[in-house]
Amino acid sequence: MTYQIDKEEVWVGAVEDRPGGLAERLEVLSRAGVNLEFMIAMRTLDTPGAGGFFMTPLSAEDAILAAEKSGLSRWTTAHGLRIEGPDRRELGADIARAVALAGVSMRGASAAKIGEQVVFHLAFDSTSDTNKAANALIRALNG
Repeated sequence: MTYQIDKEEVWVGAVEDRPGGLAERLEVLSRAGVNLEFMIAMRTLDTPGAGGFFMTPLSAEDAILAAEKSGLSRWTTAHGLRIEGPDRRELGADIARAVALAGVSMRGASAAKIGEQVVFHLAFDSTSDTNKAANALIRALNG
């Protein structure tokens, strides 16, 4: 089984925790023709009325301009990896263990299974940690 492991740029921004807060963000992006592969929006527990929005990828210049116009920005304090491939039992544990054995702590992780495929999005604190994790994952998953 082969897994595709790529670095990814994540975009972040605030979302008002109210009816329509997320819809307004997404509508700006939709009007610009952005087709997101991945997004998470959630309430911020320590700030009532506020939430956070994370998305990827953005590559076209008009998509980037739309994101910036809607108040989103590149997440410069975290670095991402995207892993895609066939789902199998214990894959999440294997990924977490490979990253740990590389001496790296994950800042965040999410995953979704679609059919027989799975996609993981991992976040790290630095480029160095991201590179170490990527190398460890390539060996562990594609070894």
